[in-house]
Amino acid sequence: MASLALSERSPLSGLAVPGRYGRRDGAAALVIEERAMAAASVIARRGKAEACAAAIAAGGPAAFAGVGPGRWIATAEGADPATFIAELRARLNPVAAVIDQSDARLVLRLSGPRVRDVLAKGVSIDLHPSAFKVGDVATTLVAHIGVQIDMLDDAPTYLVAAPRSTAGSFWSWLTASAAEFGYEIVPRS
Repeated sequence: MASLALSERSPLSGLAVPGRYGRRDGAAALVIEERAMAAASVIARRGKAEACAAAIAAGGPAAFAGVGPGRWIATAEGADPATFIAELRARLNPVAAVIDQSDARLVLRLSGPRVRDVLAKGVSIDLHPSAFKVGDVATTLVAHIGVQIDMLDDAPTYLVAAPRSTAGSFWSWLTASAAEFGYEIVPRS
């Protein structure tokens, strides 16, 4: 009998093949690495938005990005999704609903000397270092696709998350935008 066991599959399966692409002279101007990320939607319970915001502000291992009134996306890189969700639910249960989104997103770590130039071709926010700093998180559109962008360091390095259902379209935009500079895809971690 055939096994019906499910296995994890990258949103970019068959699209992102490790290697060097686009312009070949010099070092790669953009480095693309697909990442695994625990993620959850956090929605404040009726009348509990302020209490939820206070609980979120109290700290913890997650990064939170506001996506609307009383709504956040919580993420933790490298965390076990089941443990992450259980801990978030235990912490926020009295004030918020927590919905696992770990398999619903494409998450890419983007770095390199021309990363801002590539992103500027589709991002509608100002990524200049004086406007978007380390630790900043924004939800915005990139080529008409809703994304979350986190600035991780001054290199600069960004974490970009998009809905899994848009992975192919986002990938097509990103690689077309990066081709003139040259880019490298590193194996998924």
